[in-house]
Amino acid sequence: MTRVVPALHDRHAPISLQDAFLDAVEAFDGWQPGQEEPTIEFEDKLIPISSIFGRMRASDDLAPEKVRLAYSATVGNDPGAPDPHAFTYGYAASRLRELSLEMLREGAG
Repeated sequence: MTRVVPALHDRHAPISLQDAFLDAVEAFDGWQPGQEEPTIEFEDKLIPISSIFGRMRASDDLAPEKVRLAYSATVGNDPGAPDPHAFTYGYAASRLRELSLEMLREGAG
């Protein structure tokens, strides 16, 4: 599925992928145990959110406030999170990918 999702260029994500990441964070927030993994529409295809998170793990792009707020609303208190001036898409993606895989292992979908 990640072949549909564009690669990073020198650890930077295209804007379309950054936008998809925010959609994926919001979809994760509504994911309940026992439900199938949420998907988002990206370039006219449905992509599992874990694929978006997986692709973004290596991103060094600083996350804007709206992404940081969505991440915090979804994950809650994260004492390991970097300060806002160092908070990257890669950090959020790694944590959300980990949480997605936990949900999948627990039989959520």
